[in-house]
Amino acid sequence: MTTQPSLELFAFWRTSATYRVRVGLNLKGLTAHEHIIDLDAGEQRSPAFLQINPLGAIPALRVPGHPPLTQSLAILEFRGELEPSPPLLPGDLYGRARVRSLANMLVADTHPLVTPRVKKYLTGSGGFDDAAWRAWQLQWFGTGLAAVEQRLAGERETGSLCHGDTVTIADICLASVVAVMRVFKIPTRDTPVIDAIVARCDAHDAFARAAPHRQPGAPA
Repeated sequence: MTTQPSLELFAFWRTSATYRVRVGLNLKGLTAHEHIIDLDAGEQRSPAFLQINPLGAIPALRVPGHPPLTQSLAILEFRGELEPSPPLLPGDLYGRARVRSLANMLVADTHPLVTPRVKKYLTGSGGFDDAAWRAWQLQWFGTGLAAVEQRLAGERETGSLCHGDTVTIADICLASVVAVMRVFKIPTRDTPVIDAIVARCDAHDAFARAAPHRQPGAPA
């Protein structure tokens, strides 16, 4: 694995978005110096971190000579173009669009509904108690994965992974959502295709090393 001391990742152990970037770096044989941003302590809202990402969200990747990069998909595609092997997107136009479509169903339509920022608002101004928040998580994780399952089960491009038999950004995004569901002890339901794909990802070293429970700061 190549260590790049100048590559800095602002991260937290359990987040789905940070997991995605860790998997991408692992696949490329890269490591980054990690700065832990403790979401439970509110460090993402500190003036220092808001200078890095005004939204107060992680991950952020600092690359020498440039402003920090935010948004996990943008970071994955940036590293994918900079280190094209192994590719994280298919070689054909339709394939790339399909992979991006699946990825966005997970990271744009599902994950944003269950982030710490949403929880903070709903349990504060929204008046949610723990039971209501749990019901919210079950609803939106379930809805998102059901839609992805329908596509994966019905489209001929699905192989042993989301698109054929090679890891793509779609697999990284799918595994990232399931990883954070495991952290919160939310099971997948009636998603046999997803379950099989995630099991294959779990067996891949790049995914295994990115698992939340293996990161600094994770509960023992």
